[in-house]
Amino acid sequence: MGSNTADSFDVHGPKHITDLNKIDWDNEEHRRCIAACLVKGTYVHENDRAERRAVKLAPAWWESFGFHLKKELREPIYSIVGVIFDTIYGAIFEYSPSAPRDRCAPPPRYVVAFRGTKPGSIRDYYLDLKIVVNKLEKRTRVQQPCRLVDQLMTDMRKEDEASQGQDSCIWLAGHSLGAAVALVVGRYMMVQEKPPNLRTFLFNPPHVSFITSINLLKLDPVAKESVHRVGNFLRKGAAKVLHSHREHMNNLFQQLSPWVPNLYVHEKDPICQGFIDYFEQRQKFMEGSPRVDTTFAAFSLRDAFWWHPIGKNKDRPQLLPSATLWKSCLDHELHDPHGLQQWWKPDSELRLEAKHYSYPVPQAQTTSTSSARSPAVPA
Repeated sequence: MGSNTADSFDVHGPKHITDLNKIDWDNEEHRRCIAACLVKGTYVHENDRAERRAVKLAPAWWESFGFHLKKELREPIYSIVGVIFDTIYGAIFEYSPSAPRDRCAPPPRYVVAFRGTKPGSIRDYYLDLKIVVNKLEKRTRVQQPCRLVDQLMTDMRKEDEASQGQDSCIWLAGHSLGAAVALVVGRYMMVQEKPPNLRTFLFNPPHVSFITSINLLKLDPVAKESVHRVGNFLRKGAAKVLHSHREHMNNLFQQLSPWVPNLYVHEKDPICQGFIDYFEQRQKFMEGSPRVDTTFAAFSLRDAFWWHPIGKNKDRPQLLPSATLWKSCLDHELHDPHGLQQWWKPDSELRLEAKHYSYPVPQAQTTSTSSARSPAVPA
């Protein structure tokens, strides 16, 4: 009963977006809340399957916003006797033709959403470890959606040439482990130079690095700042010495820089806190050392010193040239900082602060959510 209540849209869904005709697809708050609800729908869809519910609770999480389920994203779970079952880790949602739409601010044609780690799922825990060792991109859970998104783009161009290059056609969204999957899929499409540029919503994305692990030491702000500065200087030195890796990462960042994913983070969430440190410390270092080559921002100490000597140019998905970082100020004592539910709350409760980072590194721009709008994703 408790699980059913937690998955009920009527009980836990947003209360401020209830009328399809009043949804503003150009409004950041509306886009964020709907993307978060679609991700929640993938969690509930898997729970419907696992618990064999007679009354399905998942459809309300997407039908309430004019979407229908186009395709389930499933991954086989194996044992020594073969396939046991297929777990649902995501879904492709399509905006229904009969649903209201605004030509000036059209809804996405498709949203590809990914759930995060399901408690008790050994397979999900295994993939969490793959994030730590930077091998998630080789897993079925990433390779399958890469192929499917690529095929969606091809099909759209065949069906309607007018859709080519429109950033609003396909959205990617994910929470926690699902955010890591969406991040790799978005990067893959950019590196393959296959437009359109995908609008991406990453809720509590995991960030793994040596430098950001200092948060576990609970250092005071001055000591923490000093450690970050030492790390930045080490990366700067590595960028000067490791020419091959520097060239590889510089080219990669140039390819990725037009893509500006939305990262939704909470400063008290240790899983995604590294993204806050990465962008804020990168910006501070560049402002304090304006003559420094910006290529250092593309460097990870672990990859530079571990992979380069054995001839591998291996980059890390959490090294992003551009992003909009949305930081929640929700009381962490009353709400789970890593919880998805916070992200469909209205701006008046979250008090979000947005900072827009780009590459090469200029002055960061801060935006309040009072206007509830975010900049358009560049083509």
